[in-house]
Amino acid sequence: MTNTASLDQASQPLQLRNFYLARQPMLDRNQALFGYELLFRRTANNNAEIETDMAATAAVLAHAAQLGLPRAVGDAVAFLNVDTEVLMSDIFAFLPREHTVLELVGSVEATEPVLWRLAELSGHGFKFAAEASAHGSRLGRLLPLLDYVKLNLRTMPVVTMLSLVPRLRGTGKRLIAEKVESQTEYRTCLDLGFDYFQGFYFARPSVIEGRKLSPSQLALVDLMNLVVSDADNIEIERAIKRDVTLSINLLRIVNTPAAGLRQRIDSLSQALIVVGRRQLQRWLQIMLYAEPGTRGHTQTPLLMLASTRARLMELLAGRLRPGQRHVADMAFTVGIMSLMDTLFCVPMADLVEQIPVSDEVSSALLRRSGFFGELLRLTESFERMEEGDDMLPALSELASRGDDLVELEMAAFEWSGQVVRSAL
Repeated sequence: MTNTASLDQASQPLQLRNFYLARQPMLDRNQALFGYELLFRRTANNNAEIETDMAATAAVLAHAAQLGLPRAVGDAVAFLNVDTEVLMSDIFAFLPREHTVLELVGSVEATEPVLWRLAELSGHGFKFAAEASAHGSRLGRLLPLLDYVKLNLRTMPVVTMLSLVPRLRGTGKRLIAEKVESQTEYRTCLDLGFDYFQGFYFARPSVIEGRKLSPSQLALVDLMNLVVSDADNIEIERAIKRDVTLSINLLRIVNTPAAGLRQRIDSLSQALIVVGRRQLQRWLQIMLYAEPGTRGHTQTPLLMLASTRARLMELLAGRLRPGQRHVADMAFTVGIMSLMDTLFCVPMADLVEQIPVSDEVSSALLRRSGFFGELLRLTESFERMEEGDDMLPALSELASRGDDLVELEMAAFEWSGQVVRSAL
């Protein structure tokens, strides 16, 4: 049986080379973050490949667990793909069972040994998920041992889903709509009674003509303009003080562990001096995603995605252009701004006119061109769990240096988790 070793072992450092990690969020019915599906990949011969050998994935999973799986998902639930070989192995010692779901891939069959193993692991607190097929024969005898059932909107006809969802709901299983790519699809699945939703519908721009920024958003944008234009500290401080909520949130966010400050900041004047213009601009950008009020907690996934993307781009730029702090800062700005069209429902071309940015940042945001555009395409490929020729140059350069890509991603995940917990 699985060795249920202490999770303390998971915090031990481990150097892991040429692996990287993708994660895709799952949201609940309130669009709050519930979990992530994690996918591990490797690079070989300077090519980016999706890892298809599940035995190799098992080895990567063991290493990633030692790096600290909680760093990748925070308080969310981790969905990990496993095949029969992995399921029958003994690699679960480092996994936090209360935050882990083992997702059975399509090759797992309901043989007696598999059913026995699922029952055994279930008795030790593990939970399981599997995808239902359009013809209905995918689950079979696995269903009684599953906690979650996934339905893929890209492969399952709507008419089949309409009949299958009520039957599955009657079994008490929690249902996950997979590959949800639009608000319309989300609403349809919500009406059908799905519990969770996976896909990039919340990160796709849905431009509404005539949409304007809210007063508090405009205040943040105006404040960012003051910072970028090198206005006096007293002028910036007055602008912040005009909005009490802005003042409180700024003090809260600059005191988060993600800020890395060694002393507590108790006043706005102190924040402007100690934090500095570069960091102040960063926190203002993040606060746009964390604006309280109408969006509230439902925007947590978008805040998480934007802050993770920005931090990962910053770390990647630091490795590719060491010693060039301004390059890493610009990479962060590109990452955090790359989802503002979704946040505001405003075309990106309009946003770059409202928020002053350099030509390099503008090219990256509008055309995905230049060094920062390549970094943005690279991080977007990570997020989509896709491979492509457009991500090879930067990835090959990193891999050739032996950099630990999964460690960079873990660091970005952990940093963004600290930001979100402190910002909302």
